[in-house]
Amino acid sequence: MSAMPRLDWDALTDEAVELLSTYLRIDTTNPPGHETRATQWLGELLAAEGVPFRTYARHPDRASLVATLPGDGSRGRPLVLLSHTDVVPAEPAHWREEPLSGAVHDGYVWGRGAIDMKGMGVMQLMTLLLHRRLGLPLRRDLTLIAVADEEAGGTEGIEFLAEAHPELLACDFVINEGGMGAHETFGVRRPVFNVGVAEKGPLWLRLLTTGTPGHGSVPHGDNALERLVRALERVQRWERPFEQTPEVALYFERLHKNGVLTEAPSAGSLRVLAAQHPRVLSLLTNSVSLTSMTAGMKHNVIPAQAEATLDVRLVPGYDPARFIDQLRAVIDDPLVRIETVFEASTPISPVGTELYRAIERAVHDVMEDAAVAPSVSTGFTDSRAFRRLGVPAYGFIPVLLEPDANAGMHGNDERLAIDQLRLGMQILFATVREVCG
Repeated sequence: MSAMPRLDWDALTDEAVELLSTYLRIDTTNPPGHETRATQWLGELLAAEGVPFRTYARHPDRASLVATLPGDGSRGRPLVLLSHTDVVPAEPAHWREEPLSGAVHDGYVWGRGAIDMKGMGVMQLMTLLLHRRLGLPLRRDLTLIAVADEEAGGTEGIEFLAEAHPELLACDFVINEGGMGAHETFGVRRPVFNVGVAEKGPLWLRLLTTGTPGHGSVPHGDNALERLVRALERVQRWERPFEQTPEVALYFERLHKNGVLTEAPSAGSLRVLAAQHPRVLSLLTNSVSLTSMTAGMKHNVIPAQAEATLDVRLVPGYDPARFIDQLRAVIDDPLVRIETVFEASTPISPVGTELYRAIERAVHDVMEDAAVAPSVSTGFTDSRAFRRLGVPAYGFIPVLLEPDANAGMHGNDERLAIDQLRLGMQILFATVREVCG
């Protein structure tokens, strides 16, 4: 590894806080997105620093941005720093700060996207700019990709790039979201940085029923909504078996090795843990969440149609067709149709790579007592587009969150601690230096 340059992290943190505060004020709530607002802002910053970039879009207001600092290629193909510019909606009435305020106080930067994932986007931007400002030699290209539409499946973002500009995905490694650190894991105070090597596969399903409409005063036994409710009740009572994958097993083994789990992971101990922690249960099973139900047009009219949506997340490698067959058997009603709205699954990223080892070293150089654990994300990310091509992609946002701050992601009061923004920049910069220097 080349010698690390001496950097003024106090000044760089102040700069990053200002950038993140501004970024959070740019409304890229998806839907509808309007991510071009973010790429225009990023483009102005890059242009001011002399960094070449291009934008790509199927629709003018849904642009993604790609910027590259060229290397000599002696260490291989590019390292991609991947982020998304869109954010999920927020309910301002339940926030302490306005979700798009970018407020800075009490040691935090507040706003929708602070964690997911404009904060990481700023860390990546600062890493790229530091290489440019310092003229640091690169032995592979360093590429920043900021995409649209991740929060709605990536059709206008990473999937568009993969379809229309596949050359942009030709790289050796990717650092993206999908893994994050925590000060506390399962009630144990110990810094643990999770590195996402796999993710559960989304399988979004719609259940549809039809029946005979009529006056609400005369029940007749062919009520579409009643049929749907019976089907959903069977789904809710369905006890699915544990499906422990090798990646999940390795995660719990690493936690045990580092003292987070006092008892060696076994079927029995993991069942106890799953009963206490919903995330563990999700890691060990094919999860099903009922997310919406629609029927009816008037209080006294029996509806002719009813539908519901299920957010299914399959453990890595599970066959979606097999799951749908199982679901159909559980519902046990041929008049309930099952439609697939969205489905994606991707291979696993190995842990024995140059980048994974660089992440471990960078973490331990900055925080010697921290643990690093390969993890499986219960959500899905844009990493799938790269993993489909055999490119190792790691979910790694190098910050340590407290439980209440972690709850803000997709929840209320999303915020990122300023000291964690600094820590993330330090670890990410060291990681990139080792892989590209």
